Amino acid sequence: MTTPVDTGRYGSERMRALFTDPARYALFVRVEGALAEVQGRHGVIPAEAARHIALRAREYVPDLAAVARSERTSGHELFSVVQVFAESCGPYGRYVHFGATSSDILDTALALQTDGAIGLLRERLTGLMAALRDRIGADGERLMIGRTHGQHAQPITFGFKLAVFLDQLTRCVVRLDELRARAVMGKVAGAVGTLAGLGPLGPRVQHEVLELLGLPEPQISAQAVARDRIAEFVCWAALTAACLENLATEIRNLQRTEIGEVAESFAEGGQIGSSAMPHKRNPVRCERVCSLARLLRSLVGPALENVVTWHERDLVNSANERFTLPQTGVLLDEMLTVATAVVTDLRVRPDRMDANLALSRNAYFSEAVLLTLIERGTERLAGYRTLQRASADATADGRDLLAVLADDPAVTALIPAAELAELAKTAPDAGASESLTRETVRRAERVLAPVPAAEGER
Repeated sequence: MTTPVDTGRYGSERMRALFTDPARYALFVRVEGALAEVQGRHGVIPAEAARHIALRAREYVPDLAAVARSERTSGHELFSVVQVFAESCGPYGRYVHFGATSSDILDTALALQTDGAIGLLRERLTGLMAALRDRIGADGERLMIGRTHGQHAQPITFGFKLAVFLDQLTRCVVRLDELRARAVMGKVAGAVGTLAGLGPLGPRVQHEVLELLGLPEPQISAQAVARDRIAEFVCWAALTAACLENLATEIRNLQRTEIGEVAESFAEGGQIGSSAMPHKRNPVRCERVCSLARLLRSLVGPALENVVTWHERDLVNSANERFTLPQTGVLLDEMLTVATAVVTDLRVRPDRMDANLALSRNAYFSEAVLLTLIERGTERLAGYRTLQRASADATADGRDLLAVLADDPAVTALIPAAELAELAKTAPDAGASESLTRETVRRAERVLAPVPAAEGER
């Protein structure tokens, strides 16, 4: 049975390619080549053997059929990959994997995979942020009603609404840059992590192998790299997915027929909304983001469980990581790509924003009236009750709140009708929406530039 991830339905080819068996096996061999090169440099293995193994590793293409045949006998994937590669090295093959243990190769290759995934996810994430920034630049000044609890509250700008999501994603990038040095971690320390099998030069060998591969070095490690590192990456991915679902949910809500202020783009003449109802234009891409976010968050459980291990090593993490790590990368890659396309092609409807503002019939200026009453001597609760009753009457009668208040002597005694009218005119100014939006965009732009690979622990 194949899954939508396996068939290529979700995620980019670039992300999926990181987690294929040929790609993994090539990384195993790359690590073995780097290990041999450094060992030869220090006389741990003969220099001629090291040169041959390192050269062979650079040109080697994994023989998948031979690996499969070997694994049917050995029951050990890494051993089989190493054995088939060693056989291709002729008489020097006996020096392949010298002093190393399986986790050295597996976890160091995994670090290279994870770093590749992080780099691509950061690229996708900053792409979405740039799309939000551009959308704010194009439509950010549009005035619209803000909503709390699904009810009309006070006016905001569309840019302010988008800036809140942009700020969330800015934090996601900052978190990713911080965790990269912790989650991407190689290890070439032999069985149980003491470096005993690599001889007296073991610490130097590990340092130079990881340096050659462009990976940070752990201060200490047991036989396997500690899985709190991987769990942090998966938790970050789940949190980022939740932020994407937050954005997608808002767009879905604003596309509802009753609101209609924005909508996903729709390919005229080709795209199908509903198979039964031709008039439907459903927010299917945002719904896909929400759906995949729920699946991605479910991967946090296994990642956290994997932090626990028996003594210096067991294999309870191994099988589930074959699912959780590729799925983490592929699902989030898909979500970011889809969300970026939605924002880039978003249809904004100022006419509906204006209509919904008018629908409030000045209800949103109740706070401005309340504050004015308080300033002129009214107790806060008394003023609140006055405005509450007036709002209820306006709703019941279908009247404008301004008209109801203008008929209330208790209000006009402190705020004349003409002044109430002026308050109503200035109420839809959206406060500091525009300045707050500009500052949020500036913060986002500071993290939009690419950053170098993690330098690791010092």
